[in-house]
Amino acid sequence: MHSLYILYSESIDKYYVGESKNADIRRNLHNNHHYKKGFTKAASDWVIVLNFECTSKVDALYLENFIKRMKSTKFIKKLIADREILTDILGNRN
Repeated sequence: MHSLYILYSESIDKYYVGESKNADIRRNLHNNHHYKKGFTKAASDWVIVLNFECTSKVDALYLENFIKRMKSTKFIKKLIADREILTDILGNRN
């Protein structure tokens, strides 16, 4: 199983969208600055605000790319409030 996850850092007031087999382990890697050149190195207080399990890595990557293309904090907040939107996105893809 893979999941789409969204992290939030209060200290920089930013969201990060990713996919992984284990969102908790990935969050710890982000908080410990494992990804030295990555966006998440700017903070150490990342928390998981959404963890959406997908049936495949392909689905998780599709959702990750869809959300990143939106470039919208408002959209991310809508997803956090109503995760069923993610199910709809997967159901409506062609």
